[in-house]
Amino acid sequence: MEPATGHVVLDSASDEGFASLRMSARPRAERYELGRSLRERSHRSDMAFWAVPHGRVDPVTQVMNANVGRQAWLVPVRVGRMISSPYAYLRGSANVMADDFAHLPATGITPVICGDAHLGNFGFYASPERELVFDLNDFDEAHPGAWEWDLRRLVVSVYVAGRQNGFKESACSDAVQHCVEEYQEQIGHLADLPLLARSFDQMDVDRLRSAASRASFRSEIDRAARRARRRTSDRALPRFTENRDGTVRLVEEPPLITRPSDVEVDQLAEALDGYLNTLPPHWARILAGYRIVDIAHKVVGVGSVGLRAYVALCEGSSPSDVVFLQLKQARRSVIAHHQHGDAAWHRHQGQRVVEYQQALQTVSDPLLGWATVGDTQFYVRQFRDMKGAIVVEGIDAPALADYAGICGYLLAKSHARTSGASMIAGYIGGSDKMADALCRFARTYADQVESDHAALVAAVRQGILPAEVA
Repeated sequence: MEPATGHVVLDSASDEGFASLRMSARPRAERYELGRSLRERSHRSDMAFWAVPHGRVDPVTQVMNANVGRQAWLVPVRVGRMISSPYAYLRGSANVMADDFAHLPATGITPVICGDAHLGNFGFYASPERELVFDLNDFDEAHPGAWEWDLRRLVVSVYVAGRQNGFKESACSDAVQHCVEEYQEQIGHLADLPLLARSFDQMDVDRLRSAASRASFRSEIDRAARRARRRTSDRALPRFTENRDGTVRLVEEPPLITRPSDVEVDQLAEALDGYLNTLPPHWARILAGYRIVDIAHKVVGVGSVGLRAYVALCEGSSPSDVVFLQLKQARRSVIAHHQHGDAAWHRHQGQRVVEYQQALQTVSDPLLGWATVGDTQFYVRQFRDMKGAIVVEGIDAPALADYAGICGYLLAKSHARTSGASMIAGYIGGSDKMADALCRFARTYADQVESDHAALVAAVRQGILPAEVA
């Protein structure tokens, strides 16, 4: 497909390409050369530079803007989590990065992107076959957008995590280098595969371990995998519930777990009935055999704190036959604010999250769906679904490099599943220019993250923003 405006370039595997199977596709070699030609207008060396753009909104104001529409009583919890470290601040400031990256050079190649691709948003979860897999696992900001934004956010998170662990600058750069090299190698590999074949590659625990060069990191993988396998609905039952007058109820732990009003519970239960209509018939039929026992509001994450998020305890054929469902509020992606036309419009934000999650992951939670309560849109998923993460705090420098490489590999896989792999591969090429440029960028923007974090800490100390520190 020819660029319509000279700005947005789409591969034949893009959303627009699904309208008709009769649409002619450019040969792979031609798409590769098209990507290569984009270096003329967006030089790879230009990816290295960061300077504060004129008129940049200060980070404290941007955090306050992101708090608009959230539950006010939870805003101090969100801010308290963000000020705990520069890495925590980075996790909660996807909107700041999106605004910054919009000023930077970009190729115009726009697959579906995660929109929030930092190290903490990769992790374990269960496949429909109940096998433990490892992949991207957060899609609140997923949206068609510049692939460079995902890669930039990922390498910055690598650099910030390295500094937080006390590594030398050279070790941080080495980890970023490995991340970009793995992205580069994998996107090139997938670009040579048939479009359909790109959709079947997945990473299980054995493949994850084999990608680790350090015994210490393999041990961390094993620990994280064991923790993840224990995170199931039946094991969660004694942790999150209590028996009150013969009735199982979710335990309250204010302000993180609280009880909605009876009116809210009725609205949420009705919304979950509607959610069944968004599932494939087989899974809807199975879930219809469960009844809702209780619903609680439960705070999750860092960037999501203050958004409406609920956990529903559902019981099946016996008191031990349970499933926890999570309803999480979905708002317009921070990427959408920088897109134009139909690409930035979605009728239901929960549906957007679900469909783009299924596009970016090799396998997904079979209970993914969406629901609506009044004007608030949600996506729904299993709450205890063997989810787990690699803890980057405390790992050594070689382990961080291993992990960064794995995340770069997985990010390339996700991008290649939706659009533009051949053009991205053509643009990056086979040299070290992209890796060298992003190493320099990651170091400079890590300074910006630390400066923004310090400004947020100062605002809390001055009483400009409230914070509840754990």
